[in-house]
Amino acid sequence: MSANSFDARSTLRVGDESYEIFRLDKVEGSARLPYSLKVLLENLLRTEDGANITADHIRALGTWDSQAQPSQEIQFTPARVIMQDFTGVPCVVDLATMREAVKELGGDPAKINPLAPAELVIDHSVIADKFGTKDAFGQNVELEYGRNKERYQFLRWGQTAFDEFKVVPPGTGIVHQVNIEHLARTVMVRGGQAYPDTLVGTDSHTTMVNGLGVLGWGVGGIEAEAAMLGQPVSMLIPRVVGFKLTGELKPGTTATDLVLTITEMLRKHGVVGKFVEFYGEGVAATSLANRATIGNMSPEFGSTAAIFPIDGETLNYLKLTGRSEQQVALVEAYAKEQGLWLDPAAEPDFSEKLELDLSTVVPSIAGPKRPQDRIVLAGAAEQFKADVLNYVDTADEAGIESFPASDAPVNHPNGGPSKPVTVTAPDGSTYEIDHGAVTVAAITSCTNTSNPYVMVAAALVAKKAVEKGLTRKPWVKTTLAPGSKVVTDYFDKAGLTPYLDKVGFNLVGYGCTTCIGNSGPLPEEVSKAVNDHDLAVTSVLSGNRNFEGRINPDVKMNYLASPPLVVAYALAGSMKVNITKDALGTDQDGKPVYLADIWPTEAEVNDVVANAIGEDMFNKSYSDVFAGDAQWQALPVPTGNTFEWDTESTYVRKPPYFEGMGMEPAPVEDITGARVLAKLGDSVTTDHISPAGAIKADTPAGKYLTEHGVERRDFNSYGSRRGNHEVMIRGTFANIRLRNQIAPGTEGGFTRDFTKGDAPVSFIYDASRNYIDQGIPLVVLAGKEYGSGSSRDWAAKGTALLGVKAVIAESYERIHRSNLIGMGVLPLQFPEGQSAEGLGLTGEETFSFAGVTELNNGSIPTTVKVTTDTGLEFDAVVRIDTPGEADYYRNGGIMQYVLRSLIRK
Repeated sequence: MSANSFDARSTLRVGDESYEIFRLDKVEGSARLPYSLKVLLENLLRTEDGANITADHIRALGTWDSQAQPSQEIQFTPARVIMQDFTGVPCVVDLATMREAVKELGGDPAKINPLAPAELVIDHSVIADKFGTKDAFGQNVELEYGRNKERYQFLRWGQTAFDEFKVVPPGTGIVHQVNIEHLARTVMVRGGQAYPDTLVGTDSHTTMVNGLGVLGWGVGGIEAEAAMLGQPVSMLIPRVVGFKLTGELKPGTTATDLVLTITEMLRKHGVVGKFVEFYGEGVAATSLANRATIGNMSPEFGSTAAIFPIDGETLNYLKLTGRSEQQVALVEAYAKEQGLWLDPAAEPDFSEKLELDLSTVVPSIAGPKRPQDRIVLAGAAEQFKADVLNYVDTADEAGIESFPASDAPVNHPNGGPSKPVTVTAPDGSTYEIDHGAVTVAAITSCTNTSNPYVMVAAALVAKKAVEKGLTRKPWVKTTLAPGSKVVTDYFDKAGLTPYLDKVGFNLVGYGCTTCIGNSGPLPEEVSKAVNDHDLAVTSVLSGNRNFEGRINPDVKMNYLASPPLVVAYALAGSMKVNITKDALGTDQDGKPVYLADIWPTEAEVNDVVANAIGEDMFNKSYSDVFAGDAQWQALPVPTGNTFEWDTESTYVRKPPYFEGMGMEPAPVEDITGARVLAKLGDSVTTDHISPAGAIKADTPAGKYLTEHGVERRDFNSYGSRRGNHEVMIRGTFANIRLRNQIAPGTEGGFTRDFTKGDAPVSFIYDASRNYIDQGIPLVVLAGKEYGSGSSRDWAAKGTALLGVKAVIAESYERIHRSNLIGMGVLPLQFPEGQSAEGLGLTGEETFSFAGVTELNNGSIPTTVKVTTDTGLEFDAVVRIDTPGEADYYRNGGIMQYVLRSLIRK
């Protein structure tokens, strides 16, 4: 029960129903707040307990100074938690382990139970092994169940063992699309109360639901576990960036072009740790699907959330997707009553402001390795020529000094370094591939497959291409992985599926596939040519992530593009082709076919969307969404409140986090005699730290699986093995594109082992075992934006289990910094303007950290003194930002803190 210090408790009547609400207008200053902070204010009013959440916290939010730097800590209690299976499985593993730990410490295991709705969508496990055939989907599903049976049985146990925990089975859709189409409430009803739907999710793209007016963001699995167990999220009241939209998109541009433009703008502006909120007349002209696309890319900007207020467009979408009349009426009444309804003319207080005229957006892609590196489509071929030089050995290759004009025959695109290789296909035909060959063209990921406008545009490009006699180039692996079954329903209804099939975009599954690294192998002959000749080939995908080593181990350069452009690049077959003016192929009469010839008009797209999509499709797809198909229902379900661990399992094992844990945490100690495990550059992502994709046979993780009787074909991915800490420790810092500067000349999971006299190059995992055996703590040195990308808890878990006690970086992405603290790793920052290079650090030094023990006094030191055996001293900034985070660190991590708190209750 709320303490209700502001007398905010009231009643809202909608139709025949009455709901208890907490009125925002009872708090002075609330009217001028941005939408997102109004949602946080309601959260505090409703959960005020006089201890963790007080009247002073509420006043602080009501009197928020938009220009001040964040300093006021508040406790945010999300209404629900959402998970995908890669991050959800370790969450349930941890909860199962916590039940045993509670029992061992004399507590009640039943206390380890979600206190708010927790929903998990299995969407990350399907791999696009089979493609380009009508039965690819069925074959991939069979392979998925075969590989993941242990994990799925474990999740089915979780469904029965934990209250408030539901699983959406495989083959249903991508978590974020399922969230906006079905799971999101916009206004939550629970216990007779109505309040804004809020959430945290174990995937950074949880922010997609921001497009529906729902405040939520991605957290690491360890934070999500705490939220499930009733632990509020500790945060500082953030700065809020107002992003004004004006005008309308021009014909020929897509939501993807828009979001890549916004990503570039906001990453350049700097929004890490901030909320972004869209306002202005242009918001009303932005469809819900486009809003969701923008919200989805929030992690690529670096912001915590990227939200749109509720308006008529929100209601239309809720109706379309099958929400009840009462729910839609409640959303409208509640939003208007609480001042959460969009006023396009209003301008709330914002900390910073940006503006974009939608009419200035032009067709774009992004790459070759970061989402924020936008390239105007018309200049993409020229930009490729420059970028490819970073990926090839040009010593003996042609075309470096002068680039011929790009109007040569289609089969021989010019420009940039060239190493043509002849490939023989299984049917005996031959073709030629070169640097820049598009070997993967994938319509995939939550960003765009939720958006019917770009999906229909892709299908229409396919239709027009087929009618002109075009198809994909033979070296291109083409895949279609929609975000929900509704997509294939409207493709079928519009008669577009046969055309997608004819250009190779057959359905391969409903899941993340290529965007998460589950692109599956390239055809054997293509893979061999690429690797034998060290070709810099490319992928083009309609996703949100194109980091190095993420998409496919054979592919060096990755580009994000709208679904219709993915189809176009599959037809062109090379990044060297300027698809805005070069021919994509020839028609039946031998005449060149250009992109303009097959690009649909806005009217054509809108006509299909209007006539082929209806509420009945959503009702059918989600009528029994948690039941699953016959394969899911046939899985044997373990029983009992605690899980019976299989000691032979290579998928699900009991982790060591609580071994030897007592009720009282040991005092925090200074760190002495630490060696450097890795010295890394800028923009090191969580994919670099904890890859999700393929496991190579000659790595520590591959050797572990082989030793445990797993055949190479059954290795599956790092993402699917996250329930087994033994695999994941060995996979930490194992990305094939990682460049550890203390092991120059290497690429992958290598370091130097200073426990041995000549400090030989070694696998990072093997070296870490030697350091741990000798009691030597480890440190990681890094550059800017350390830990950007996915909200991957294993990037922190693996770091901690390797024996790393501290990380010193120039700057952090929000989620990874928080995750490090959650695992008891100290995040430190170089002094402003300084770096490892600037301080002359080589990574060969021995480090000590003094002043950490101040945390034992209940305070947070601003800095700690760092000294090295070479005589260097500097003050590193302590990035424990809130008192709540300090409590987690003192306890050795967030899980230990929550466990002790629950036992004491």
